[in-house]
Formats: sequence, structure tokens, C-alpha cells
Amino acid sequence: MDLDAVRTFVAVADAGQFREAALALEVTQQAVSKRVAALERDLGVRLFTRTARGAVLTVDGQVFLPHARDLLGAEERAAASVGAGRRALRVNVIGRRLAPADLLRDFHRAHPDLALDVVTLFDADAAIAAVRSGTIDASFRALTRQPPDGIRAARVHHEPVQLLTGPRHALAAARQVTPGELAGHRIWMPGNVDGTEWAAFYSDLAAAFGLTIEVTGPDFGTEPLLDTVADSPHLATLVGDRTRMVWPADHDLRRIPVHGPTPAYPHSLLWRADNPHPVLALLRAHLGTVRPGRDLWTPTWAR
Repeated sequence: MDLDAVRTFVAVADAGQFREAALALEVTQQAVSKRVAALERDLGVRLFTRTARGAVLTVDGQVFLPHARDLLGAEERAAASVGAGRRALRVNVIGRRLAPADLLRDFHRAHPDLALDVVTLFDADAAIAAVRSGTIDASFRALTRQPPDGIRAARVHHEPVQLLTGPRHALAAARQVTPGELAGHRIWMPGNVDGTEWAAFYSDLAAAFGLTIEVTGPDFGTEPLLDTVADSPHLATLVGDRTRMVWPADHDLRRIPVHGPTPAYPHSLLWRADNPHPVLALLRAHLGTVRPGRDLWTPTWAR
């Protein structure tokens, strides 16, 4: 159904005259007559009776009028739902316990009235494709390669890596450790899925400092990993310093800073260059951009 014809019908019904409706719509009276006639043909009924005083609604016109107003109201609501800033900004954060989710929470605390839609996409290629297609507005990723044409990226956070041990581990009492001091210790990270950006990061970290990172065994999730590390005098793992973890008090786990240099996971924000969403601009301004510091280590692909 032609909404312009429906809008014209309502204008004539409100004005009571084709001429007044034409003036209100800023079209010719002939155009008004053609639109109403086309709508009557589509519906198969007469909507108006012409009299000396103007246009009078027929019974069918009176029945159709409230539905016509509903159609126009639905059109307005549909347009408003995606108007500037009306639609929630949809952002991919990979995992809800990781640093990108924390960065997005900081933004929400600074702008609590702005609508956000938080999604999690595991695969980097799927996230980039979603940004490119407009399914999501932005994604936090660690970029191991240049983004495709039309996609912009900015480094927004370098997240220091920490060592996580149980109370009986040889390094449990350390206030901080260097990457070199981790050589010879078993670092267990079963979630390092081959082909992911975090697997690339930790593989390069291991190669740079002679570390042993084990990915053996199934990945049952964070809680079983913490249970195993808490009970082991030999196994430790690596986590980002903004990764949110909760464990039972009797685990007595230790999060130990790594410095000299500090391995830093490189989080970038990706978005489409032509995305006009005003909240995206606010998010980019809030996050800013960062460059590696002197005492930070990042992989060569992140420099």
C-alpha cells in the first residue's frame, strides 16, 4: 500500500476538501485526486463522496480512517527507531569478563542515558564481517593484520598481562616477575584456540621470552581452570589485568604483575568508516587512542 496515498487520504479527511489537502501537502490538487483514486482502486471501495461543501467520507472511508492513521503512526515510529542516536549502539566485546567489556562499562557509566547493545562474537573474521555488513557497529579485537577496505581501527588499550598462581607455586610469594623469570615454569592456557588473535599473542610472547605455554586438555572454562591452578604447585596461567575473575576464598590464588618489560595485550576498536551513529563517535572519543610505552612489550604485528 502506497503510504503517500494513505497520507493524502488522511489529509483530505482532516481538511474536508481536496484543495485544502493539496495546500497542506504542498502538491497540486490533481495529484491529490490521483492519489485518492489510486488508493480507492487498491482497496476496491469509494472513500469520499464529493459534495458542494467538499469531500465527505463514505462509510468505508470512516472505517478505514483510524487504520490509516495507525499506518502513518507506524511509519513515524519505524523511522524514529533508527533516527540519529535512537537505535542502540551495538558493540562486540568477545567476552563479558574481559577488558573490552570493562572499557564499555566505563563508557556506559560516563553516559548512562545512551543505549548500548552488547554482543559477543568469538571469531575475528565473523566480527569483521559483521562490522562490514552493518550487523554490528563496532568490535573490540586484537588485529593481527590490516583491516579490509572501508573498516577503520584504532588502538584503544594496552592491557598488562599478569601471572596467576596457586599458593603452593614457586612464584606465589613474588610481588612481581619479569617475563624471563617465567621461563621453565609451566603456563597452562587450554583456551588458546589455534587461529585466534589471543593464541597469536601468547605464541609470540612465548617465542620472545622462551616461555612454555601448554594448551593440552579440553577447555572446560574459567572456573575449572582456576580450580586446577589453585591446587597445583607447578601450573600457572596468564590473564589480563582487567579480566574479571571470582574464586572461592580457600583457593588463595595470586595475581602477580609482570614487568621488565610488561607484556601488553593490544585491544583495538573497529568500525565502518561510513557509520554515522552519533554514539559511535562518542565511544571513540571516550576511548581515545594509545601507543606502546617504553616498558611495554607487544607482538611485532601490533606495533
